[in-house]
Amino acid sequence: MPSSKEGYEEMRFIQIEDYDHTTMQLARPIYDRQKRILLAAGRTIHPKYLERIKQMNISTLIVEDAESHGITMDELLDMPTWMDAIEVVQKAYDLARQGKPLNVFDLQVTINKIILEVIRRKTIFLIPSSSVSEELKPYAHSVNVTLLALQTSKTLGYSNSQQRDLAMGSLLHDIGKVAGKDETLHPKKGFEIIRNNREISLLSAHVAFQHHERYDGSGYPRKLSSSEILEYPQICAVSNLYEHLVSSRKALPHLALEMIMSKNGIDFDPKIVQAFIESIPSYIPGAKVRLNNGQEAIVTRIKNNLHRPFVRLKSTGEEVDLSENLSMLISEIFSY
Repeated sequence: MPSSKEGYEEMRFIQIEDYDHTTMQLARPIYDRQKRILLAAGRTIHPKYLERIKQMNISTLIVEDAESHGITMDELLDMPTWMDAIEVVQKAYDLARQGKPLNVFDLQVTINKIILEVIRRKTIFLIPSSSVSEELKPYAHSVNVTLLALQTSKTLGYSNSQQRDLAMGSLLHDIGKVAGKDETLHPKKGFEIIRNNREISLLSAHVAFQHHERYDGSGYPRKLSSSEILEYPQICAVSNLYEHLVSSRKALPHLALEMIMSKNGIDFDPKIVQAFIESIPSYIPGAKVRLNNGQEAIVTRIKNNLHRPFVRLKSTGEEVDLSENLSMLISEIFSY
């Protein structure tokens, strides 16, 4: 098994159907529905456990194998921080379900931690919410939406206080779903839940209220349009769609970005779309691709350009920086 160099961990995402216990080991642990470690990093997955994991509706794994050699995921949030954030969001939902005040202090501590994580990275690679059990997916989704929103806020030049309000609203954007299954009602219910906690900014509450409004006025619950929609919920809305596409619908990142661009000026403010595209990479390290010259390669890292990564040629093992080789293009992508 390849070892990490210079302190970097080498790993890649795979779909669970592609797991091979003879050549792969876990690079990140698998958690059960109680957020306990089911299988630790460094372990292989016995075939009978693999079936149990599939039954938990976990469809994405993070592994280390020969193919992950030289692939660095330095922009990936560490798993304990991610799981801690999921737990705090789940607690907020549980309290809201019981009609109790939210755990605002814990949410604020979590927000400060993830803001620091976002600030110190060039970009963010999401741990897909498809890598946790079904019961944890809604909370993992909210954490991922927040990470995407914060990454976008960096491009927009937000201050720390603006980032905190945006993050609070993004973490809680779906909290109104605890009030019932009617999809069209949860923005207003979420607004009411958050507004009842006076320590939380009203701007954060409006993220929940407006994240399903659309730029052309076709959204809900109030059919707001254009400048009637505040900027924070528009950022959350774009991040929300992207996270659903890559996690729930298993869209490859570059296709999810194309979907976002197709809604420019229709669902979303062009300014927000542009900032999002400038913030989120098209290709994640570990993605297997074909170049326009017919060569197969694997994405190894992102350094100079979020949309033109380094790739390792399958035929020679040579690493090529696509940001410096402008005639080379990724023409096809096979998988993560």
